[in-house]
Amino acid sequence: MSSDLLRQVEHGAAQILAWLIDPFVQFLFRDSLLWWPFLLSAFAVALAGFWATHGRDAAAFVEFRRRFLGRALWAHRSAQADYAYYIVNTLIYPLIVAPLVISSAAFARLIESGLARLAGPMGAPLLGIGWTRALYTVLFYLAYDWGRFAAHSLLHEAPLLWQFHKVHHSAEVLTPITSFRTHPVELFVMAVIPNAATGLVSGIVWYLSAGEVGFYTFLGLHVVMAATGAIGNLRHWQVWISFGPVLNRWLISPAHHQIHHSRELRHFGMNRGFELAIWDRLAGTLYVPGAEEKFAMGLGDGSDGAWHRVARLYAWPFRYALELLGVGSKPALPER
Repeated sequence: MSSDLLRQVEHGAAQILAWLIDPFVQFLFRDSLLWWPFLLSAFAVALAGFWATHGRDAAAFVEFRRRFLGRALWAHRSAQADYAYYIVNTLIYPLIVAPLVISSAAFARLIESGLARLAGPMGAPLLGIGWTRALYTVLFYLAYDWGRFAAHSLLHEAPLLWQFHKVHHSAEVLTPITSFRTHPVELFVMAVIPNAATGLVSGIVWYLSAGEVGFYTFLGLHVVMAATGAIGNLRHWQVWISFGPVLNRWLISPAHHQIHHSRELRHFGMNRGFELAIWDRLAGTLYVPGAEEKFAMGLGDGSDGAWHRVARLYAWPFRYALELLGVGSKPALPER
């Protein structure tokens, strides 16, 4: 075997190995929701919040361990399905979904080049670099958060897309891994719309700044993304963390998102936002958390508990979608 061919084989083998182990090393990557500082921050906030609201004594720690670290949660059939689905989805995404997604930067370059053709290139930045960078950071964050809200709302409102979003809402318990219980079709929608929104903002800012500005970063991350990522895992953990009556009208707390997963009719379709509550308020879908509520999670359509198989999580949405289009039949619900 020639040296060039041997190097190609070694390189291919290394890429395959990296792909296979990727699901198990996500905690090492700061662009992952499972980055270890994010997980550690979520645990610290959850424990401190529960202790502060449940007695501030040793009994609170015992109760915290029982409710949120025990087998009833982490060994639940829904959670077990999440673990298996997470591994398969992490392997599938770079092969099937990622190649189809147009990046935010690609959208931005299209906008920037279009503006340059229409109005001519900018000779100098419109504003000072410092002001432009600060403005860009804020606008990028607003566009990103609105884009996710818009995509999430589309998944709820469009009957065909709802069949795929059912995968996420079929979870009966929430752990940080539930964040990854998302069908590839939903992953595509949730990537393209925020990328288009942030690409529009980036393209305009890049053009007006003559290509000389970027956003503020912290440890290599967009500064606001880093701050919100620190508690992002709490959305899918059943510790009730609320921001209080005032902030709950402006910011999406973990309690907001837990309500979003409720199968109670009063909660269904509410709290679709991720960071800012203003989008839900404008859309009339904001349910402001008060005292801790007790509710079951899932779809509430009689199929709860029947989804917890990897094959079903991938195949059933297509079958439901075809049935909605008048092709085929709805999958029968096996016993749980």
